[in-house]
Amino acid sequence: MASETHMSGPECLIENTNGRLLVNPKALKILSAIQQPVVVVAIMGLYRTGKSYLMNKLAGKNKGFSLGSTVQSHTKGIWMWCVPHPKKPEHTLVLLDTEGLGDVEKGDNQNDSWIFALAILLSSTFVYNSMGTINQQAMDQLHYVTELTDRIRAKASPDVDGVEDSADFVSFFPDFVWTLRDFSLDLEADGQSITADEYLENSLKLKKGTSQKDKNFNLPRLCIRKFFPKKKCFIFDRPTDRKKLGQLEELCDDKLDPEFVQQAAVFCSYIFRNSKTKTLSGGIKVNGPRLETLVQTYVSAINSGDLPCMENAVLALSEIENTAAVKKAIAHYDQQMDQKLQLPTETLQELLDLHRTIEKEAIEVFMRMSWKDIDHLFQKELAAQLDKKRDDFCKKNLKASSDRCSALLKDIFSPLEEGVKEGIYSKPGGYRLFIEKIQELKKKYLQEPRKGIQAEEILQEYLKSKESVTAAILQTDQTLSEKEKLIEVERVKAESAQAAAKMLEEMQIKNQQMMEQKEKSYQEHVKQLTEKMERDRAQLLEEQERTLSLKLQEQGRLLQEGFQEENRRLHEEIQNLQKKMKKPRKQCCLS
Repeated sequence: MASETHMSGPECLIENTNGRLLVNPKALKILSAIQQPVVVVAIMGLYRTGKSYLMNKLAGKNKGFSLGSTVQSHTKGIWMWCVPHPKKPEHTLVLLDTEGLGDVEKGDNQNDSWIFALAILLSSTFVYNSMGTINQQAMDQLHYVTELTDRIRAKASPDVDGVEDSADFVSFFPDFVWTLRDFSLDLEADGQSITADEYLENSLKLKKGTSQKDKNFNLPRLCIRKFFPKKKCFIFDRPTDRKKLGQLEELCDDKLDPEFVQQAAVFCSYIFRNSKTKTLSGGIKVNGPRLETLVQTYVSAINSGDLPCMENAVLALSEIENTAAVKKAIAHYDQQMDQKLQLPTETLQELLDLHRTIEKEAIEVFMRMSWKDIDHLFQKELAAQLDKKRDDFCKKNLKASSDRCSALLKDIFSPLEEGVKEGIYSKPGGYRLFIEKIQELKKKYLQEPRKGIQAEEILQEYLKSKESVTAAILQTDQTLSEKEKLIEVERVKAESAQAAAKMLEEMQIKNQQMMEQKEKSYQEHVKQLTEKMERDRAQLLEEQERTLSLKLQEQGRLLQEGFQEENRRLHEEIQNLQKKMKKPRKQCCLS
């Protein structure tokens, strides 16, 4: 699949034209061909801060994403470059370069907020690129993070209190990386050397106070701490002197500041080794077609005036894939039945046993492909289609058996038919000859293989159709007394009644077999669904425990910093999450 991701350069994914966001069909076609899991790295920041240079480095190129050399923003909308992941085999690295924030030519910052929201929604690692140090100005420029809850909905319907828990966002949101360009300070605190990560943590500390200024100071920091539990910071020296900055695409590494080259290499190495596969709630790994659907769903919501809803996007995606899962399961069933079923089967049980084996495989195919099947609607659809397939094969089996038996009877009993036409049996002693011939041909018929489940019924129908001929031959046979003829009539009646009783018993057995098969089918669906629900529950608990752990860490920091009000709010979120984790498991029911 690696060949599918060999893009020679970036392609515009989402155009930002005249205040409207448009998805580029060519870029969607590229995504649709990528069947591998994707690692999505998006970068944002003020325009003219060198975002594109870092993205080109991640792509392993000097050129690609436009760098520009003027004060104009060069990247409009969101551009995409898909390359084989350099460290994760069978994965594709999707790089998203966004237009610079705060471009004065745009006049309206509304689209900046939407571009920011889309970068968050689509990525598994979100890189925020800024110049200089993390001061209040840098935080103010990151005000978009404070608007995320106004721009994005995690759930289609909020909880009972109408408020969305930050845990709902954390489970969807990417890891956060802050890159500081042209950083000139020494990394020290209280006279001690600190790491870039510690510098970021110190910069995110809250300020005590209740004034509006204090609230403005704390708000972006609180949002970053809540929404992005996993944070990383990198600092970069100026790559070269100011006059050469516009020529970065042309300059080899040996023409750049060695410190900068090393810092860029460390950054790329971290992204390659630590950026996760884009994953949806429930541990669903995103591939190209899934990312394609997410892009379309989010942009469509924004353009229609709605807030992009993560839950709705996931449900829209699951609906597409669950529909495909039903089709794939049915296709597997059809293919296997075509290969293994030879009609007619000797018994109904033979057909039902084969159906049950292949039905089990088909359910397994569906279970592997399906996810978030709300109320098990798609599994019910699969069950209904498999039931219909079974019933259709039963009808085909009946017809195949009937056709074969009718053909056999026509061929085997043709000498008898000819004899009747020629009057061989319309003479004294003819009845005995007629009965003997019937018994002989009947024995020959019963010895024929692969007659199927209609063998007895079709035979009895044939014999019944000859009752008038049999009666006529009996009455014209002058060698038999009237008493013998009456005895023979009663014998034929008893034989016919015995055959009818046998057919009724067989019909009851077949009905019982069908009832048992339906129950087995239901139990197989329930068994596999129960196993899947257990796996999904374990995955959900793992996600919730991870989120809970991060929240408890943040609570510890808030307590240490002495912020009681924020701690109280977070404590409520923790309690809500713990309640969810203790909810009793759902009973498995398909009715």
